[in-house]
Amino acid sequence: MDVSSTGLRVLRQIAESGSFTAAATRLGYTQSAVSRQAAALERSAGTALFERRPDGVRLTPSGLTLLRHAHTVLASLAAAERELTGTVPRTEPVRLGVVLSAGAAILPAALAHLAAADPQITVTTREGTTPSLIRALRAGSLDLAVLTSRPPHRPFDGDSPRLHVETVADTELVVAAPSTGDFAGRTTVHVDELADAAWIATPSSSSEPLLGVWPGLPGRPRIIHSARDWLTKLQLVAGGFGVTTVPSRLSPVLPPGVSLLHVDGAPREIRRILVARLPGHPAPAITAVTRAIAAAVTRAIAAAV
Repeated sequence: MDVSSTGLRVLRQIAESGSFTAAATRLGYTQSAVSRQAAALERSAGTALFERRPDGVRLTPSGLTLLRHAHTVLASLAAAERELTGTVPRTEPVRLGVVLSAGAAILPAALAHLAAADPQITVTTREGTTPSLIRALRAGSLDLAVLTSRPPHRPFDGDSPRLHVETVADTELVVAAPSTGDFAGRTTVHVDELADAAWIATPSSSSEPLLGVWPGLPGRPRIIHSARDWLTKLQLVAGGFGVTTVPSRLSPVLPPGVSLLHVDGAPREIRRILVARLPGHPAPAITAVTRAIAAAVTRAIAAAV
């Protein structure tokens, strides 16, 4: 095979973003340039590397094989560049991805724990949805990711090799409601009472579910406000503009004016908090970050009880 480092970077970015167009935007290339690089990779490999689908582009098994080797090649080139320029890092970097709901309750505590226990580790973070973070792990753009899943907790994807996934904790989904108004002074609400509620939700797409509306709600939810940021959603709740769902672990960071309600008349909704990485023996820094996340989650759940 005769492939360039540029081609391998294009392969990695297509794997992460899920489309040629998004890969071109992130790399600063034209879409036609990305398409040419992809075609050149397939000619050199002698097999199809990309599967074009209505919802985007996925790597074929051959593409995933090449991607695994691309991680090694690109990491070696980056290490060589650092040595040649005399910029060998003095710290151990870890690239961490976190789902939207993990930031406020987990991330600051985990970073504080890490700074005290392992100050030689430098963590860079990035927020995203579970599907986007899985793509970034597969592409090698992240070393570790905090994800969530809902029952029946199936594997995140069917690609091989499977991601190494550790369960950190289970937490209950509850409803965040204004402390005044219809739900004032209450700790529970029947699911039927939520049918006509004004909901504050995260926009959904074909590949990512709607967040912020109680699952299995009778009828079509009445969504009044859409927001991705959890602070925005909770401040809207505090202002009396609607209700939203949150993991119970967020209770320590709720703004004034927000109460949490357990839902009666429906099965409990449990969300699992997981840490995922590529398979293989992890570097000591990745193990240390995983321990810090687990400690932060344990403290957050204890504070919510």
